[in-house]
Amino acid sequence: MSKEYFDIVIIGAGLSGVGAAYHLQTKCPSKSYIILEGRDSMGGTWDLFRYPGVRSDSDMHTLGYNFKPWREAKVIADGSSILKYVRETAEENEIDKHIRYGYLVKKATWSSADATWTIETENQNTGTTVSFSCNFLLMCSGYYSYKKGYTPEFKNPHLFRGEIVHPQEWPETLDYRGKKVIVIGSGATAITLVPEMAKDAEHVVMLQRSPTYIVSRPDQDTSANWLRKLLPERIAYFITRWKYITLQGLFYHRTRTEPKKVKRMLLKMVRQELGPEYDIETHFTPRYDPWDQRLCLVPNSDLFQAIKSGKASVATEQIDTFTEKGILLKSGKELEADIIVTATGLNIVVLGGVKFIVDAQPVEFSKTYTYKGLMYSNVPNLVSISGYINASWTLRAELMAEYVCRLINHMDEKGYRQCTPSLDDEERNMPERPWVEDFSSGYIQRAIHLLPKQGDHEPWINPQNYQRDKKMLRHGAIEDGVMVFSNCVPISKL
Repeated sequence: MSKEYFDIVIIGAGLSGVGAAYHLQTKCPSKSYIILEGRDSMGGTWDLFRYPGVRSDSDMHTLGYNFKPWREAKVIADGSSILKYVRETAEENEIDKHIRYGYLVKKATWSSADATWTIETENQNTGTTVSFSCNFLLMCSGYYSYKKGYTPEFKNPHLFRGEIVHPQEWPETLDYRGKKVIVIGSGATAITLVPEMAKDAEHVVMLQRSPTYIVSRPDQDTSANWLRKLLPERIAYFITRWKYITLQGLFYHRTRTEPKKVKRMLLKMVRQELGPEYDIETHFTPRYDPWDQRLCLVPNSDLFQAIKSGKASVATEQIDTFTEKGILLKSGKELEADIIVTATGLNIVVLGGVKFIVDAQPVEFSKTYTYKGLMYSNVPNLVSISGYINASWTLRAELMAEYVCRLINHMDEKGYRQCTPSLDDEERNMPERPWVEDFSSGYIQRAIHLLPKQGDHEPWINPQNYQRDKKMLRHGAIEDGVMVFSNCVPISKL
């Protein structure tokens, strides 16, 4: 059975995949490419999640693309606006014409003899296996499972007479008007849901095992909106984007060098929001330092406003068991509810859960070292695009896409068909570090054993640092003595 061949195959038609396609067709215009998307629509995260109030927790001047200015007034945008932005980008640049929907990638097999990846997909409409082939494979499938969110093993959930809902599987018909709601969790999803549901529910309780750092910020940037009126659009966008990148970097650096001072500052802000009588120590003082887990952003103090209005409250306790009426806490107190929302996180999967084989050998990514945070030792012509855990996703995703273009153009110039990050004998014994360091969030820690390792020096690192990534990916040498280029174009093809 014949396979369609493309120079490059992109897996995933979300924010990363559409951005990568733009950079490829702009910087590598002679290359053919296709985007394979397992679902029936583009947008990834911003199409999948439909829970009330879903929004970004990063500013749109850095979550947006560097080539397409964010034009809306709100810098903290709702999910539908972000989805519209992604779709506009795809349509304006005719990227949408390269997308094949309903092709879920199951397996990718590399042959050095042919310098080719063979990609097996399952057609979601027919159930049949359809194969594609390419020289270079670009994974833009994100880091979590689209099948199901993470839910801990709670005791006796079957006893509860109401509805239990995970935000990743939000039912369109769920009616919470006038209902009592418990939202389990304290991360970005929970703090988005609580104030939004509180508008119509009788009362919403955010039930957390431990607190998270929360920062309030206006959802509009008056200076950005003013600059857009004063200057040409792209210049205004560049200035505002540079401002946010700089501020993000400075703030994160300070959390590393002066964590106690930053902690006091963040808690002071919460105290100013909720007043001196509120128990900040119990409900808003985490056990860890700032940015040991991701900070949560609330626009226009909406969470704090909901708490002050009495429509929402916070309970910081451990769950004993579900009951018919709600949840029994370890303290013996029972919280009653009509609806329980388990905003308890995501399940991480490695490279979309695809099975990879290189020259007849299965790839175990946990035994590989990451190369510049985007490739893997001894795995040819494969890049996985991922964003930051401590800044906007797209900042890093675009640096990676730019690097891919540099790499492909270099290979074309030299006549190479294969590039493989390769460890020398000394590097095989270098100290191992986890793929992400100094980050204690559960979704990372639950999967850390499945992820590739870092070494102790470049390029075998996965920096969570925009400036360092920019130097390494945008300006670093392609021929670095580590990347092995091979498999020259046959004379018959010249």
